[in-house]
Amino acid sequence: MACGGELQGVDMNSIPLVALNYSVRQRLSLYLNPGTVVASDWTQLAEEMNYDYLEIRNFERSKNPTLTLLEDWEKRCFRATVGGLLEMLKKIERNDILTDLASLIEADCVKYLQKQRELSLPPPVQDETVDSSQSLGITISDDPTGQIPELFDAFICYCTKDISFVQEMITRLEQTDHKLKLCVFDRDVLPGTCLWSITSELIEKRCRKMVVIISDDYLDSKECDFQTKFALSLGPGAREKRLIPVKYKTMKRQYPSILSFITVCDYTNPCTQVWFWQRLAKALKN
Repeated sequence: MACGGELQGVDMNSIPLVALNYSVRQRLSLYLNPGTVVASDWTQLAEEMNYDYLEIRNFERSKNPTLTLLEDWEKRCFRATVGGLLEMLKKIERNDILTDLASLIEADCVKYLQKQRELSLPPPVQDETVDSSQSLGITISDDPTGQIPELFDAFICYCTKDISFVQEMITRLEQTDHKLKLCVFDRDVLPGTCLWSITSELIEKRCRKMVVIISDDYLDSKECDFQTKFALSLGPGAREKRLIPVKYKTMKRQYPSILSFITVCDYTNPCTQVWFWQRLAKALKN
């Protein structure tokens, strides 16, 4: 599995298996649980993990043998790592899993490394001449004491070249009877904050939904790539409930496969454009 972005140059064997969240493990189960004569399943993976025949038979009693196998391997193997799992999947010739789940696995690993870095950083030196409460807010309407964080209906994931459509979203969704509250990074986030950690907090804790503005320029944006993968890496059901892809103009390049399983809100279709804003507003309120 090729790694990019924050994982460039990182040894995947240094990342423990605990980095993979429940959502990714469930996806692995969908690939490995069904026994077929065509592809290797969880039993071949168990053999690569050096489980014997009786141990594998015991796993068969489990409702989800793949999930049980991964949990047991973590306890049994001191060096159970993401890299080790990927190598074994390659050995049993499940390259389809490596391809299809690459982005989700990468997002989990990025999130894990980010948390590890935050834990290892020493506390910042506080200048006594500066009021410490000033550093607690991350958005322009945050309570400066940090006790009442500003909340939003949706985080808008967009690249700067698509800002004109974002401005139209603000007009249509905030300044009408819908009265939704959107989190637009360039408008709402205070300058001087850490880009990745603040974005993660906004998506995970401050916003009920996330709207992804899809365009050719979106495909080239590292920020959009991180935000999308981070949202997809969140807990079970996050993909179905949290993300709403919006296609607002015709694309020359291929639609991102990572979002192909989520229903898109298509502004480019003239037949359904009259219902576009009502449908999007309803989805954000649900």
